Amino acid sequence: MGGCLILPAVLLSTLFWAELSNVYIWTAIFALVFFGGIGFTDDYLKISKKNSRGLSARSKLLLQTVGAFTAAIIIYCQPGFDSLLNVPFFKQAAPDLGLFYIPFAAFIIVGTSNAVNLTDGLDGLAISPAIVAFGSYLIFAYLAGHVKIASYLQIPYLPGAGELCILCGALVGAGLGFLWYNAYPAEIFMGDVGSLPLGAVLGTVAVMTKQEILLILVGGLFVFEALSVIFQVSYFKLTGGQRIFRMAPIHHHFEMKGWSEPKVIVRFWIIAIILALMSISTLKLR
Repeated sequence: MGGCLILPAVLLSTLFWAELSNVYIWTAIFALVFFGGIGFTDDYLKISKKNSRGLSARSKLLLQTVGAFTAAIIIYCQPGFDSLLNVPFFKQAAPDLGLFYIPFAAFIIVGTSNAVNLTDGLDGLAISPAIVAFGSYLIFAYLAGHVKIASYLQIPYLPGAGELCILCGALVGAGLGFLWYNAYPAEIFMGDVGSLPLGAVLGTVAVMTKQEILLILVGGLFVFEALSVIFQVSYFKLTGGQRIFRMAPIHHHFEMKGWSEPKVIVRFWIIAIILALMSISTLKLR
């Protein structure tokens, strides 16, 4: 339940320094607290009740869906926020999803929350890519909230989105503080109370900055981890017991191939940094 150290640090920093009349800030805080509550309940049940597995997968997914749809509806109803989908590399491609933008945004939030949760399997493996991703979205938030820069880069201008820099910066700082004790060999572990809200806020910020599709690249490591589980389970069921990977999520596959835990962790960090740099480069490749 090490995430209990991350969430208060982020909340206090944001409440002290962010503009509290900004709806984007409160929407992100809602995602942080709501998904943190889901994770806290799940973790607490596991450690307080003998032989408990925490919340059932169905209950957890239902609660996540409720929280994600609530955040998506709040974002969608904001003045100046449109339902256009910003496609990287193509400045003219911006399909309008209309009301379908709400379930699309909710899917991103739930999917990112679970992807970060699946990645949290080795010491420092989830928090470092999360720090890199929030650092990237700190840049995207600032650019989206600056009318002249947004116009120059041909990205959607969103009044007030720049305030999300405070939240992203707080997440980077809290993540670095947590990594100090979570680095291999870890003295503290994140748990669902940390991984679920971090992923949910990352997805929420991606939606609010209109860089939803780019999240696939920024959080490519999380996507890869989630897909490895989906492919493994699907292939196992279709073939009656055969496997694609030795074990899923994918980081365990490399462990079973003989890679040491620190080697897996550091190489995954390198991949996360490369993907983040590639995502930032798309700002000029339009």
